[in-house]
Amino acid sequence: MSRRVRLLPVLLILAFTLAFAKKPDLIMMWPPENPTLKLTFGTFHEVGSYLGKLSLVSDVTVQNLTAKVMPRASFNVSLLDRNNVRLGNGLLIIEDLNPGQSAKVQFQCSSVGQPAMLNLAAHNSGGVPTSTKAIPIMIVSVPPGAMLKVDDQAMGMTPVTVRMLGGTHNLELHKEGYADAKTPLDVNPDEAPGGSITITLGGLASDTVELRDGSILNGDVLSMSLESVVIKVQEKEQTFDRNKIKKIFLVERTVTHVTVPEAPAKPNPPAVNSQTPQR
Repeated sequence: MSRRVRLLPVLLILAFTLAFAKKPDLIMMWPPENPTLKLTFGTFHEVGSYLGKLSLVSDVTVQNLTAKVMPRASFNVSLLDRNNVRLGNGLLIIEDLNPGQSAKVQFQCSSVGQPAMLNLAAHNSGGVPTSTKAIPIMIVSVPPGAMLKVDDQAMGMTPVTVRMLGGTHNLELHKEGYADAKTPLDVNPDEAPGGSITITLGGLASDTVELRDGSILNGDVLSMSLESVVIKVQEKEQTFDRNKIKKIFLVERTVTHVTVPEAPAKPNPPAVNSQTPQR
């Protein structure tokens, strides 16, 4: 009888400890590769039941791992048992999360039991928040073969498809023999993939002479010969040996022939009869 009395307090303490033991949090990274969100699901608490289904609630801590504001993201959350069998599901919505910020949101769902694992599926924008969703856009130049830079980063030769985040981006195109083109491009985060933009390169405003030492002169080429080139830069004529010149780009010039009307011929003065009077 004394042994039972001694074991009873030990069993009560063990039961009390198991009842209040905290289950480990379920941590999810989304997307699995190059994650933008870290979601930590707390313990699921039962708040009610109906027809064999439990109403569960969990406090979820969501952390923005990017340097962009996330205005909205939503996920379908599936609750799974240890055999990967779905027990229930619910919708998790995240809004207005600043860069690096963490926020706690409440997730409520229905399930037939406590979950052992979770599974996330995108409910919008491929599961990627709109501010971090990359939109593929094809950049086309006329003529093709221009070097493209987006936000000062080289992206290759046109035509080329570039994946850009929502927002305003600066495009720069360079092609020898043509004027450089610079333009801003506004990308809508909800824009459908497959779009394109065409940029026509203009002609050079002046002749361009590239020397072998890397320097570039812009002006008007006045004359060329096998020995030298004369270019006028800022109203000053400069002569360069042809061996020092690497490339010459001449702008297209339109020569208009203007007919100068001939001045009317001046009438000849009347002849003067200068006869010598007879005597």
